[in-house]
Amino acid sequence: MPAIKKIVVIGPESTGKSTLCEQLAQHYYTTWCPEYAREYLTNNGAAYTFEDLMNIAKGQIALETSIVNRQSSIFNEEEAHLLRAVGEYNAACLVGCTAANLEEAQTSGSRQATSNEQPTPIFIDTDLYVMKVWSEYVFNKCHHYILEQVATRKYDLYLLCGIDLPWQADPLREYPDEKPRQELYRIYKDILVNQTTPWVTISGNYNERLQTAIAAVDKQLKI
Repeated sequence: MPAIKKIVVIGPESTGKSTLCEQLAQHYYTTWCPEYAREYLTNNGAAYTFEDLMNIAKGQIALETSIVNRQSSIFNEEEAHLLRAVGEYNAACLVGCTAANLEEAQTSGSRQATSNEQPTPIFIDTDLYVMKVWSEYVFNKCHHYILEQVATRKYDLYLLCGIDLPWQADPLREYPDEKPRQELYRIYKDILVNQTTPWVTISGNYNERLQTAIAAVDKQLKI
């Protein structure tokens, strides 16, 4: 089964994270995991408590796990179909085939198997680092569960969205002023500097951001 590369898009609010995830998913013909907090707050109201952040964190993990498992299931089905197709093709060639025919069949099967092993990215709009920053910035504390998940969950690449896009008003957004946006960006950048997963800064207009992200993902996928 081909590897799944989990790529997280993080950054302060209103920095184009969801837009970038959707664009990347379309570019790579794959799927993406939305931010669960938006669904939770839309359903339960924009006012939230410290305990709500625990619920959001668990919901984010459950949503991400569901999407990754579903993508893995698709891979398993495609792999089984490919193996059947290659086997049938090779079996057909064995009936009265020449040595050249047999070599062609074997080469074709090898090419198809190699192609099917190309890693596929899944793009994730925010992770538990976001929950940690959110908790500590608003409440000056963080649930141990969130800290434990930060320490144990593994990803392949982080895309850090900069604050150079204009802030867009939204009932669920809290920080239109430049000062908290700068503070939050520095917090995210400090986190990424002090961890081991590769990361890239994403800035510029929407097209420039997309092109920077594609280059970073291609490097991770070794395309």
